[in-house]
Amino acid sequence: MLGIQLSELLGEVPPGVEEALDLVAGLDDALVHGLGRLGEERATAFAALAGAMAGTPLGDRLGEAVEKIANGSVADEYLTALAGGRTALFGAVHDALLDRLDSALGRTRAEWAGLSAPASAPDNLLAGSRSWLRELAITGWRGVDHDLVSASSQTVEALLAEPGLRGLAVLLDGFAAELRASSPIATMDVPPARRWADLWARAVLLSHPEGRTGVQEAAGVTGRLLILGVDVHEHGTAVQVQVHGLLEVSGESRPRLVRTSVAAAKVDTIVGTAVWGLLAGYPVLMGALAERRSLQVADMPLTAGGDLVWQEERARPGEAADPFAVARVQLAGALAPAVPPLDRHPVRIAEPVLVEGFTAFVEQDGSVEFRLNDTSIPVAVDRLPACGPLTPELVAAASAVLGLMRWDAGRWSLQPFAVQTTVKRKPAEAHTGDWAMGPTDPKVVKAEAKAGDAVAVLRERAGRLLRR
Repeated sequence: MLGIQLSELLGEVPPGVEEALDLVAGLDDALVHGLGRLGEERATAFAALAGAMAGTPLGDRLGEAVEKIANGSVADEYLTALAGGRTALFGAVHDALLDRLDSALGRTRAEWAGLSAPASAPDNLLAGSRSWLRELAITGWRGVDHDLVSASSQTVEALLAEPGLRGLAVLLDGFAAELRASSPIATMDVPPARRWADLWARAVLLSHPEGRTGVQEAAGVTGRLLILGVDVHEHGTAVQVQVHGLLEVSGESRPRLVRTSVAAAKVDTIVGTAVWGLLAGYPVLMGALAERRSLQVADMPLTAGGDLVWQEERARPGEAADPFAVARVQLAGALAPAVPPLDRHPVRIAEPVLVEGFTAFVEQDGSVEFRLNDTSIPVAVDRLPACGPLTPELVAAASAVLGLMRWDAGRWSLQPFAVQTTVKRKPAEAHTGDWAMGPTDPKVVKAEAKAGDAVAVLRERAGRLLRR
């Protein structure tokens, strides 16, 4: 395993991590049942949270909030303090885990330099968001019904009309969609308490003037982008392609680890390879993925958090660049970006790594793990997207893997996005982005032709309706 000391990384979790997660679980349980009926057990959990944070800058505000909520006063300022305390705990866990990963990889990370001043926003729109989030917290997930979910629609529509608040709008819209799809939540065996509390807490902070962090300042950079791989995030109503790579900035001696993303709205009937058709408006980026090419970028905005704000007109195709060769030569010496405050959450850790020299084992349940020197790491084959050629079988037969190190459900795992393997006794590679310009597997092409182009059909039907 290149550059990774597995035994160091996969040993015991850093001190304090489990205790911090237990404190968060107490708050999350209260949100399941609602702050309007806290009860003695959940009030005790709240007090433990306040006690743990007493020595921090949030201590006084969080202590007051816990006391007031326990006495039945659920005001916006107290919910903001709760969301802030929860976010700070996850931030501490994130930092401990990422520090251990950086140490194991020998990876250097840039220092966080801060954000611009919070962007101004209409107070009534932020107040509308907080009002809906407050009702959710008081009611609890178990008490959510269609009326409460639908109450967010007007607020979301107004937020979408304000460019600076569209991120909050998409967050609230997606949150409401999940609650709606899960209704009646009262009959669910186990609601996704942590996920919904994550969404709720982030939305609370983004909808409060003091909690909004503004837009990260982005400076234009010029250089060569060497793609390592692509991670596909797919939802029923949206798809996002997040490309991980190394950026050789003109005038700098070492490459930077960066991400760049493009996204599109979708309907839940567009799945599999059809999602690439939604991104046809980005031919330069999609072509580079499919053809495994580098990209020349000119004055492309790059945020302090390592996000290259993709603009097609500022990029042009470069020469062919093998991601595995790039990783072997340059990944170990790349400078990793600092992590923005609201992104400091364990589930957001996604660090590119090259893994080789392992032995793959497939368990009876289909799970895969890589073993090296009596140490093993789970492989997240359940994260392989349906829009690319990677399969669990290819991963299990791989001799080298490019992917993302993640921490979720209390453990580290590896999410592959490219493999080197042997097919019919010949060396072969498969990358998630290979089908960005359309599938190349004859069987998949034949199946698509038989099923028809879902994107084209929906566009034709939409055009027909607009013409009426």
